[in-house]
Amino acid sequence: MHSNTLSRRKVLGGIAATVAGWSVANQSWATAAEVAAGSVTVKQVPALDGTLTTSATDLEAFRQDFGRLKPSAPWAVLRPGSDQDIVKMVNYARANKLKIAVNGQGGTGNDMESHSVYGQAAVPRGGISIDARAMSKIISINATNAVVQAGVTWGQLTDAALKVGKTPPALPDYLHLSIGGTVSIGGIGGTVQKFGLLADTVHSLDVVTGTGEIVTVSASSRPELFNSVLSGGGQTAIILRAKVKLTAAPQRSVVFSLFYNDLATYLADGEKVMAENRFHVQAGEMLRKSDDSGWRYKMEVAANYSGTAVPDRAKLLAGLRDVRAEAVIEDVAYRDYMFRLDGYEVYLKETGHWYQPKPWLSLFLPASKTKAFMEMVEKELTANDLGGGFLLFYPYYTRKVTRPLAVQPNESVGYLFDLLRFPNPGDPNIQNMLEQNRRLYDKAVALGAKRYLVGAIPGMTPAEWKTHFGSRWDAFYNAKRRYDPANVLTPGQGFFA
Repeated sequence: MHSNTLSRRKVLGGIAATVAGWSVANQSWATAAEVAAGSVTVKQVPALDGTLTTSATDLEAFRQDFGRLKPSAPWAVLRPGSDQDIVKMVNYARANKLKIAVNGQGGTGNDMESHSVYGQAAVPRGGISIDARAMSKIISINATNAVVQAGVTWGQLTDAALKVGKTPPALPDYLHLSIGGTVSIGGIGGTVQKFGLLADTVHSLDVVTGTGEIVTVSASSRPELFNSVLSGGGQTAIILRAKVKLTAAPQRSVVFSLFYNDLATYLADGEKVMAENRFHVQAGEMLRKSDDSGWRYKMEVAANYSGTAVPDRAKLLAGLRDVRAEAVIEDVAYRDYMFRLDGYEVYLKETGHWYQPKPWLSLFLPASKTKAFMEMVEKELTANDLGGGFLLFYPYYTRKVTRPLAVQPNESVGYLFDLLRFPNPGDPNIQNMLEQNRRLYDKAVALGAKRYLVGAIPGMTPAEWKTHFGSRWDAFYNAKRRYDPANVLTPGQGFFA
């Protein structure tokens, strides 16, 4: 049978049988029934504790990622029942020249998907997607750390840790993301000024390399592999488990939303409160003025506390030059603040914005060039470019980002620029937004910026990635050659294509 006919029938026809093996001749997966009927000869899949399927329902669930810009259905989905299942399928992929990648499958309700935005977790024809939901156990929690499987979300860990008075010190703004997926690209949130990226809070990892070896790695044990996995985009190993830092959890947060009509004042006040260590959380954004006449800025900062040790609001706000009449101050439960985007997710789903293509752009800007870059952005962006989304924009210390592959601008202070577009339903300008991302990226790089691995930037070449990683490239390339010499892991990143 011709491979296209076999493969298309299996994808679209709803066959729910377990995969028997890969047919080299037909370049497709085949079921046990097809093998028994003599219609195809396969390279037999090893016995698994979990399942490997090609049902239409399974494949459809993995067809899109969160960005909905590069649909690419896998041709088999692995739901591992053990570590050895991943070892076996990595070895199988290598022997049969296939690709394999973990798919985070985070989210809420029935909206579970990879939270990549530009096909970073996708695999090509014949590829195998590993469903991270099959690896979602919290193994242990103690006073200083938690050990979790890679598919556990930050929200699940936060709730489990809060039950014993603990919390991860660094969290993403949206908590329903897999821990393994997040630390493999870095992970950033409003405590980056104090704790760095989420990847900086990882003590150790259990991984399966691209050669099928299970290894425990840390800063002191196989550090070259450890550093290539954290913020390395899944290129050298698949994360099985992570040991991550925990700290004492506060009970409440006083949250200040401070508004600025002037960019220079916003920048100065942001760096002032960071230098003076006034707040536990510091974020911010560029947003439209209420009359849609232009842009203004919001600094969102929070002071955490427990019991009766309520923060002194006047002291925290002393000397700041925001439009004080517009300031909003709220005292909320710590958990409510950490899960603050849940309500906005509901809104975006109700309006249809959640399900649109999302041309996101994430950059790390050098502080000395930030004002010039943002003045350019102010002129170029329109409200329609955001849709229902937002543009996060705030300072941090680059020294707090310690993972080598989370490459930073060559300055002591950087600014996160995170253009999180949720286009209006039916917006015809998605391609224009992607082209705009490319223009902004090129201009930012010329100013000394670096990109964050999240984002949709068309046309990135291996040569450009080499330039991006700079002095870290050789070590990264050597780790790839050593730990994934057949280049089977996570092809969607495109670093080594």
